[in-house]
Formats: sequence, C-alpha cells, structure tokens
Amino acid sequence: MHGYDYLLILAFFALVLLPAPLLGRFYYNVMEGQRTFLTPVMGPVERICYRLSGVDPTVEHNWKTYTIALLAFNLAGFVVLFAILLLQGSLPLNPQGLPGMEWSLAFNTTMSFVTNTNWQSYSGEASLSYLSQMAGLTVQNFVSAATGIAVLVAFCRGISRRSTQHLGNFWADMTRATLYGLLPLCLVLALLLVWQGVPQTFAHYVDAVTLQGTDQTIPLGPAASQIAIKQLGTNGGGFFGVNSAHPFENPTIWSNLFELVSIILIPVALVFTFGHYVKDMRQSRAIIACMLALFLIGGATAMWSEYQPNPALNIASVEQAAPMEGKETRFGTTATVLWAATTTAASNGSVNGMHDSLNPLTGMIALANMMVGEVIFGGVGAGLYGMLLNVLIAVFLAGLMIGRTPEYLGKKLQAREVKLLVATLIVMPVGVLVFGALAATLPGPAGAVSNPGAHGFSQLLYAYTSATANNGSAFGGFSANTPFHNLMLGLSMFIGRFGYILPVLALAGSLAAKKSSPLGQNSFPTHGPLFVTLLTVTILLVGGLTFLPTLALGPIAEHLSLGF
Repeated sequence: MHGYDYLLILAFFALVLLPAPLLGRFYYNVMEGQRTFLTPVMGPVERICYRLSGVDPTVEHNWKTYTIALLAFNLAGFVVLFAILLLQGSLPLNPQGLPGMEWSLAFNTTMSFVTNTNWQSYSGEASLSYLSQMAGLTVQNFVSAATGIAVLVAFCRGISRRSTQHLGNFWADMTRATLYGLLPLCLVLALLLVWQGVPQTFAHYVDAVTLQGTDQTIPLGPAASQIAIKQLGTNGGGFFGVNSAHPFENPTIWSNLFELVSIILIPVALVFTFGHYVKDMRQSRAIIACMLALFLIGGATAMWSEYQPNPALNIASVEQAAPMEGKETRFGTTATVLWAATTTAASNGSVNGMHDSLNPLTGMIALANMMVGEVIFGGVGAGLYGMLLNVLIAVFLAGLMIGRTPEYLGKKLQAREVKLLVATLIVMPVGVLVFGALAATLPGPAGAVSNPGAHGFSQLLYAYTSATANNGSAFGGFSANTPFHNLMLGLSMFIGRFGYILPVLALAGSLAAKKSSPLGQNSFPTHGPLFVTLLTVTILLVGGLTFLPTLALGPIAEHLSLGF
C-alpha cells in the first residue's frame, strides 16, 4: 500500500464520522416534526403532500395500523413498477425503443427495488428505458429507503415511549424521510457527480467509431440523479450494467470518494438519532463502537487478503503481486477492497470492481458482512433496527447469565418479545440455506454456476446471501436470469425485507405499551466496553454458528486449495 491508499482510508472515515452527530440530530428533529433550517423550503411542500393525500400527520398509529399502511404502500409501489417494466415498450421516454421486460425478470426487478435490494439480473442500458429508470427505479430507491427510516423511527419510539399504543404516523414519517432526509442530500450529491462528469441527459445514445475502426454505441441518460439516491439510500442498483465500475457512473477518484462516503453516511448518522430518542448518547456510542470494530476486523482481513500474491504466479514481491484482475486501474486495489467491504457492510449492492475476481478470503468477508444481517452499518434504517435486534438478543443472553429478567433501557423483555426476536433469527437461514440448497441441488438451477468446485459454490451462495440480506451485489459469472432464480431470489428478497420489518414493528408496539422502570445499580449497563464486547461476540456467534459450514465449503476451501 502507498501513501495515497492510507489517505483514502483516512478521508473516508473522517467524512463519515465527523458530520454524523450533527446529521443524526437533524434526522431526529425532522422525524419528530420539529423546525429545521429546511422547514421554510420543505414545510409548504410537506403540507401540500398531506393535503393532497388526505393525511392528518397529528393522528398517530398503533403498530398494526402502522404495519397495514406500510404494506399497502409497498404493495401499491410493487404493482406500479411491475406494470411499468412490462409495458415500457409502449410508454414514452424510450428513445432506444426497448421492449417490455420478460415477466419473471420484471417480477425479480420489481421485488428487488421495492425491498431496497436492487439486485439486477439485467444490464440497465440495454434493458430499461429512461422512464423505467426514473419513474420506476429511482422512485423506488427513494421510497424503499424512506420505508427503512420510518420503521427505524417507529422502533425507536417503541423503545423510548412508555405505556402507549402510538408509534407515530407512517404517512408523515415517509413524507418527512423523503423530503427532508433524502432529497436534499441527493440534490447535492447529484450536482457533485455531474461536476465530475456523470451524465444527466435525455439525449439518444451516441454512435461512435473506435480507434480500431469498430462501431460502438455509447449509452447516455439521466444517470446522476439515480446514482445519488442509489448510494445515499443504500440501494446500489446501477444505471449501467457494470455499476460503479462504469466511467459514466464513477468517472474519477473524487466521484469514487463521494459515492463511497455517501453509502454509509446516513446509516451512521441514524445511530446518533437513536441516542436522541432514548435521551442517552452513550447508547449510540456503544453501537457505533461495535459497528466500527466489526468493520475494521473484516476490512483489515479483506485488505490483507487482497494484497497477497497468487502462489500460481510465483511472484516474490507482494507489492507487485496484488491482483488487478477485475479491478479498475483508475482506483486500484485499496479503493476496490474498501468499496467491497463498505457496500456489503451496508445494504448497498453497488460495485466498482468484480467481486468474482476477489481473493477467496476477501470474498468471504463480503459474504460474512451480509450473513450477519448487514448490521455493521446496514441499510438506511434497516441496518440500525437490525443491530437493535442483536442488542436485545445480547441483553437477553446477559440476563440468562446473571439470573435476572432481561431489560433494555428500563423495558423488560418477556416471552412475547423473545419469540419475536427468535422469529428474526430464522430469516437469513431460510433465504440462504434453504433456498440456496434448492438452487444447488436441482440440476437446472445449478447450471447457472459458471465455475467448478468451491468457487462455483461461492457464486451461488453469494447470490442467495445477497438477495436475502437485501444487498444486491453479485459475484458475477452467475447466470441468474432464469425463471427459477428470478422467482426464488425474488422470494428471498421479500423474506429478507418483510421477515424483519413485521417482527420489528410488533416489537415496537409491545415495548411501547410497557411501563419503564428506572435504571438502578443492579441494572446491566448497555453502554460500556463490556456490553460492546458482548454485543460483538453475539453477532459473530449467531452468524458463525449458522453459516460457517457453508463458508467452509466455499471461500475457505478455495483459499486452502491455493496452497498458501
């Protein structure tokens, strides 16, 4: 590694961590309807939205009403996007005359964007019209991210409120998360990307002749706006097929840094938002410490692995042997590994290199980041409520060890809460192990794997892990665009999204109804180094005991076969 590699890592952490407390406070004020510096601009727009939709933002929902509103909204979004993709050949803003999508691919794509997964079994510039990209995918990028924020805020209210059935108003939470929380940041990032050379145009594709004398079609389109929300909303779906490795999506080292920081900017800030809800910033610092510890362990392992030479090449100098296959020479090894670690720690499927070309242990870290439920930073909103589920599990285990009724911030965890927590623990195993096993054992679906042996198994394992974790990245080389995989991966995405949301909202309702007892000297502290260690070990044990055998058959076996 060189000096500029260390400078990139330092700049990344500084730009993420320094603004996080202020941004976290801003999100708390926004979601609670308090005045902010954006209120003079966005306040009238917010009120117009309520007036047009007939919503009274002062009327709060219980957890069941909140859940029904959320499901109805997402169902409506699914129907609209599915129709757009099927009928795009007959719709406007289609200068290339692209036909409608095949139904199973349209189903997979719709489920992908509604669940904030953004898995893509297609190449955007060859498959989607400008209307589909903007009115379909970009809109879902916004509202799926806003849904995650709304669920998190409802969960925070459930933990912090006492003896109430009310968790807020879903429609108000969605509106505020979109208008104040996502749109302004996306406008800023989109302008920065346009400044760096990302196209934002409705012009036709350009036909050109290369230096070799061959014809080439250069795709264009309104890319900058979609890329901004795909990163800030932890979506990850690329405007172009090769995603952020494409020079139009990610032209320079500056655009690479802007996009990389934006991936976890909001997830980290929302951790501080939680501290404001519970009126204890020590809880936020403890969660951030756990997230950073897991990220640094995984990131350092991935970085070390990717800088190791391939023994088959017989190169003595490690410095010259860092594999460049599948990496953009504009960015290099460090930027690619940092991107891979960040996007899989968050629920973001964008790539600036080919994960299929990563060394086995680097690929294993990407898999492990997703297998723990993408709670290290996670998706917008989804990452933190996933981490809070692990917090409650850690508190429950601590209660068992010391022989006390487990409680978190004065709320006792009883049989109902524990059952809901257990329900969330089976989501990832069902999507990854059960559906992945079906795909691996059936002759037809197994033919989607392009490599033999352990690496081929890693391709399939990565696909179903990415879908269930609502990540959306892929190893590459896995032919997912078949009816079986389109449907099974779509089902994995659905379970991975709503299999967490429904128990989380039920938990929020149950906790909100409880009385809060004051914390005493005998209460287990959830803000110190001991609890951070317990939380970290809990996450690693739950993920490790569940998925270590599959990792042993894939990336670990491949690493051992290299003969290090």
